[in-house]
Amino acid sequence: MRVWVDLTNTAHIYVLRPLVERLEQAGHEVELTARPLSQTVQALEQWGHPHTVIGHHGGAGRPAKARAAAARVATLTRWAHGRGFGCALAHGSTDLPVVARVLGIPNTTMFDYEWAVAQHSVNCRLADRVLVPDAIGPERLRRYGARGAKLVRYPGLKEEYHLADFEADRGILERLGLEEASILCVVRTAPAYALYLGGRESALLPRVLRHLSDDPRTQTVVIARTPAQADAVEALALQRVVVPRETVDARSLIALGDVVVSAGGTMNREAAVLGTPVWSVFEGRMGAVDEQLIREGRLAMLERPEDLVLVKKPPFDSGSMQRRDPDDLLRMALPWLDGPGAGAPGQAGTPRRLSRGRR
Repeated sequence: MRVWVDLTNTAHIYVLRPLVERLEQAGHEVELTARPLSQTVQALEQWGHPHTVIGHHGGAGRPAKARAAAARVATLTRWAHGRGFGCALAHGSTDLPVVARVLGIPNTTMFDYEWAVAQHSVNCRLADRVLVPDAIGPERLRRYGARGAKLVRYPGLKEEYHLADFEADRGILERLGLEEASILCVVRTAPAYALYLGGRESALLPRVLRHLSDDPRTQTVVIARTPAQADAVEALALQRVVVPRETVDARSLIALGDVVVSAGGTMNREAAVLGTPVWSVFEGRMGAVDEQLIREGRLAMLERPEDLVLVKKPPFDSGSMQRRDPDDLLRMALPWLDGPGAGAPGQAGTPRRLSRGRR
């Protein structure tokens, strides 16, 4: 079957790459489209998978975002027409569900943050299937039209699936000039371009960086989303702070690091899976996944930089990770792969776990 996958943010590459690779191993033909945003195109080029870059991001404002989305939908419709796609998949794309509905392509939308109201109000109604973690209760999704057989909830975190084959690359420390004896802190900036944040940067993050810089035991790597954010961090002229300008293996940094402070979502959850203490400075409405991680003691909200616990953690142990089989997620995401009528929504089997480590 020919399958279309649309990637509109850097994190979506890491979420969907295992599914794409399994599709191709099974003999399906997968075509990727991408929207330039953050390090999305760089990460795709590092992966080496053929892809087509279409459109641009409209920024944080609603009118510009709407104009950019309309232009991209029109271009994607022309691109996808006549390509014979049997189904389509995206994680958070606001464009694929519209095009797929126009062209009659069965499609699935995935997400794990339920308060992107404008996005989900469109995507959930136009998609044939809505795939979310089971931490998100159905009552939070009914307003978007995700109900009944259309809604499928998978066990655990998406990161437990896309990190299933993960092994840390210790060479990342040397490449960035980091000393293993230091307390390694990994900081992620806010997705200020998201509509639900309205362009707001984290007011707490500069204070966190100054606090870390004042502690001679620490070295900090800031994973910025945009060049403007990287420029702003470098303008602070802090000590022992590295701001990579190219895409880096953030997952290895998290695994080998001692502290993570993040204003986003995916990096928080990767830290929780990889066993690294993580504090959130996210300023949007808290989602159900973060609520669950806080209840489990795997995530903490940071109110003051002084509350950070700056100590060396035990060495990373990949055997302690909670891992889940991406094949299970793929079966839930694309029930059409086995032919007409296969895998009706809501009928996916119970996923199996690859291994069970400490949580």
